[in-house]
Amino acid sequence: MADALGPIAAAYGILMAISPVLQIRRMLQTRSSADLSIGYLLVIEIGFILWIAYAVLLPNPFLAVPNVVATLVGAVTIAIAVWLRRRPN
Repeated sequence: MADALGPIAAAYGILMAISPVLQIRRMLQTRSSADLSIGYLLVIEIGFILWIAYAVLLPNPFLAVPNVVATLVGAVTIAIAVWLRRRPN
């Protein structure tokens, strides 16, 4: 059962990891990141990094890959939010 659940959980984890793209799209449409908490995203990013470290130690690619994707998408989300806040009105 665990052998089958790993790939399924990893696939859904990747789907979850790319879900912030919806927020990125919204920020770019409205040209605002005022409603987004960057602090919240930073806390989540630290969690993803800890999960990556744990997955590497196991080693478990089903755990590592979704968290790497989530970390990258989260970093892009933060970068766009910061960029929009620093833009002159």
